[in-house]
Amino acid sequence: METADFLPSEAVIAGLRKDIEAYEAQRASAYRRTHWRVPLFIGSVVVFVALVAWLFNAVADPNEQWFSTPHVFLYIGGFLAAILLYLQAIRPARKLQQTFRNSLLPIVFGFIQDVRYQHGVTPNSFDRLPRETIGVFNRSYFEDVVSGRYEGFAFELYEVTLLERNGKTTSQAFKGVIIAFDTIAPFPGILVAARRANMVVGFFRGMFGSKTEQLSCGVPELDAAYEFHTDNIEAARPLVTGRLAQALEWLGETWPKEPARVALNGSDGFLLLPQTKNFFELPDISVPLDYAKHVAPMIADMATILATAALVRKIGVKDVEAG
Repeated sequence: METADFLPSEAVIAGLRKDIEAYEAQRASAYRRTHWRVPLFIGSVVVFVALVAWLFNAVADPNEQWFSTPHVFLYIGGFLAAILLYLQAIRPARKLQQTFRNSLLPIVFGFIQDVRYQHGVTPNSFDRLPRETIGVFNRSYFEDVVSGRYEGFAFELYEVTLLERNGKTTSQAFKGVIIAFDTIAPFPGILVAARRANMVVGFFRGMFGSKTEQLSCGVPELDAAYEFHTDNIEAARPLVTGRLAQALEWLGETWPKEPARVALNGSDGFLLLPQTKNFFELPDISVPLDYAKHVAPMIADMATILATAALVRKIGVKDVEAG
């Protein structure tokens, strides 16, 4: 795969550079506003808290000054107010960046047919993702969502963070990119290659989750890293011991930090790439936007992810044809 094959034409790039120049003028203005809004908003909270604390001390017992119950509630309230005012102070800058991305990404992803970009919405394919792939969660936060057609198949790509919150405890079920795509040949059931769960997660998964069975691929390194779940053992076994195992070994070289995950659910395929990086984020409002430094890498990342999904999509093709 050559990245140059996915880059926009020179005419499109020239137009993008003009758009970036217009954005830069607005970015500089938004940054100046943020530069004074943040200290003003946060400073007003600090002054207010200090003034009220001083009034409390004027009527409080000397032994209870600064750390009495009213003071504690005041400090907590001031801290929460500071967070809210900080978000309000940077809101114009964040709004400007998101508005620019809404117009930028569909243009730079011109190699995708029928491309559509959204932000902060729940993708249509997410409900069809087998939960054995990600485990237990009760909070989902979606960021960039890109859909369209690539090499003739429909896909939906989204950045998401999935959390399980239980009282004061929060655990992360998944953070990264999920690519949903049409499979070449439907799998008769569900097949999942998920990160091997610890004993606690496995216990709850068995209690509340799945009616699937486990099997192994026969490759010690993969069986140590993955759990393979399916509700159709006979159909899954040749895939798990064949092309799926080969694909996972290749993915282990491509995404070495944390094992990528794969799921098949009928005609839906899913590739999950754990990643802390935000692929399609613009730089901080204080940083000038540069096409070569900030925009071109987005195109390369998208092309790499879709090319990876296209290869994973071919799992089982020979098996189906042989049958």
